[in-house]
Amino acid sequence: MQDQLDTLVGPEGEDWRVPVSELEARQKNLAEMLANQGHEAALIQTPVDLYYYSGGRQNASLLVTAEGESRLFVRRSLSRAKHDSGGDNSPHSVEAFPRMAAFKEEIGCTPSMQFGELPHTFATRFAAKVGATEDCTSIVHSQREVKSSWELEMMSEGAEIQMAMFEAVAAVGGEGVPEIELVAAAEAVSRAAGFGGNVQMRRFPLQCDRGVIVAGRAGGVPSFFDSAIGGTGPHPMASMGSGFTKIKPNEPVLVDLVHLHRGYVVDMTRMFVAGSLSETWLSRLEDMIAVKEEVVDTLDQGLDCSEAWRRGHALASELGHAENLMGMAPDQSRFLGHSVGLQLDESPVVAEGFDRPLPIGGTMAIEPKVVHTDGSIGSEDTWVKDEDGMRPITADGAIPWVTEW
Repeated sequence: MQDQLDTLVGPEGEDWRVPVSELEARQKNLAEMLANQGHEAALIQTPVDLYYYSGGRQNASLLVTAEGESRLFVRRSLSRAKHDSGGDNSPHSVEAFPRMAAFKEEIGCTPSMQFGELPHTFATRFAAKVGATEDCTSIVHSQREVKSSWELEMMSEGAEIQMAMFEAVAAVGGEGVPEIELVAAAEAVSRAAGFGGNVQMRRFPLQCDRGVIVAGRAGGVPSFFDSAIGGTGPHPMASMGSGFTKIKPNEPVLVDLVHLHRGYVVDMTRMFVAGSLSETWLSRLEDMIAVKEEVVDTLDQGLDCSEAWRRGHALASELGHAENLMGMAPDQSRFLGHSVGLQLDESPVVAEGFDRPLPIGGTMAIEPKVVHTDGSIGSEDTWVKDEDGMRPITADGAIPWVTEW
């Protein structure tokens, strides 16, 4: 079995497991937060958070107590869970899941559960067995808002791969090319670099097609997805993102690409055109860049995310875009930026109700866009707030706002 597990490496043979030091720090931090908020323990069961705390995504439950004990109970696969946790250096024990009737006695405590994330039937059945009534969802979300140096390194590496994705779009695009062929070119780069195929979302029932490339009028088509840009998608079951619309001369082509490097999201948008954009479209883009700068400056000052929304929205309205900002009525989204990490839709958000600043170590995609019946336009980069203020992780000025084919 160990010979098989030795094949679990990155594209150049790298050990792509989460460093044990990261897992130790995360579990220690969680234990302290549980103790501070009066929780006896937490039972971590969602796939994303199992990866965050234990280093792997197995069918398992991770118990972390306020006293600092950590135990991973695994249904399948035990051998893979041991390997992903760091092998003999794992900061937690890795054990086979006992009979459910004996689980409460085995753990010896009453844990809080992730009621805000788990399916109702699963959560209800499990809670009845262990006597859980307290919710630890907000504690986990709060902890994950602040990224470590290693997590920021993963996002920076992802941004380099994302640059190559945009270069692939630039190489194959042009008049007459369908949107979905551009997505395929970007996907090939991403998959070859190690993208696992899924973009994790926190909010139900959102699903994300990470390659949202929309040409001309397709950029004005709304979808179920809570974002400025919907797109036709290829068919009604996949009813967002890119479809079979072909690029026409001088129409805006919005390219919004997400890449995940070892699970970590980077999100960026740039504009393309076969020919050249009209002065009207260029003016709209300049206005969205100004709105972006207003949002970034507000967050840089340490002001609340809700204040960044109000200032950004006020500037967009002053520039004449109130009816088209982040969509067209009645399908407008009410945000200008969303935090990213292991999920695309993390907190906080540049929107009303988030009356707190982006924390030091917080990472956010800032994306003001305007949508009209004949197309859409805007910008997006992923940023981190560090000790010196807001700093771009993705390309920022390294890729032009508009690329002409």
